[in-house]
Amino acid sequence: MLYYLALGLAKAFFYLKYNIKVEGKENLPENQAAIFVSNHRTYADPPLIAICSWRRFSFMAKEELFKNKLFGGLIRSLGAFPVSRGKGDMKVIDTAVERVRSGQNLAVFPEGTRSKDGKVGRGKTGAALIAAKCGAPVVPAGIIFEGEKLKFRTKIKVVYGKPIDTAQYYIGDAEPDPRKLVKLKNLFMNEIKSIVEGDTVVPSLDDTESREEE
Repeated sequence: MLYYLALGLAKAFFYLKYNIKVEGKENLPENQAAIFVSNHRTYADPPLIAICSWRRFSFMAKEELFKNKLFGGLIRSLGAFPVSRGKGDMKVIDTAVERVRSGQNLAVFPEGTRSKDGKVGRGKTGAALIAAKCGAPVVPAGIIFEGEKLKFRTKIKVVYGKPIDTAQYYIGDAEPDPRKLVKLKNLFMNEIKSIVEGDTVVPSLDDTESREEE
């Protein structure tokens, strides 16, 4: 109840403040939790992904946001959980997998940081590892607007691409194959880039990239 009340209030606020258009809602999986992966432009990205799909989500949020007990308690109640960026904390991965297995959607921004020029970066393999562990479909998404920052009545387009079946990458609790994780990561990053920038980059699967540490 609290989640959907907050989601409704956020939706009213965002639709009043910005000019939002949504595409691809027909691609959203029904009756199945999914991992939504998106490009990252602003702090508004997580609520945009949620309000435009009207789904229950969990989010990874940087640990600094939880230092304020009041605000930290609020975002926890709305599905956020802390992550220490750059530390490779497997507890965060385990928490994310548990959330998806319990039926909650997960929103991840694989680039790891906000893009200043609107271009889509290479991304990291964390979302691919989560998908491989729980076998959930991956929904590529794009948040598109002109300029560097959001302003009053900025035109924003949120696009959901077709879900990617991850069955062939499923590992459960087994050790992951780094090459397969890179392949899956490249697959959905390629889709995000296609949505946002309108062009497609063939995933590179050479030995150099397969050994990249992310």
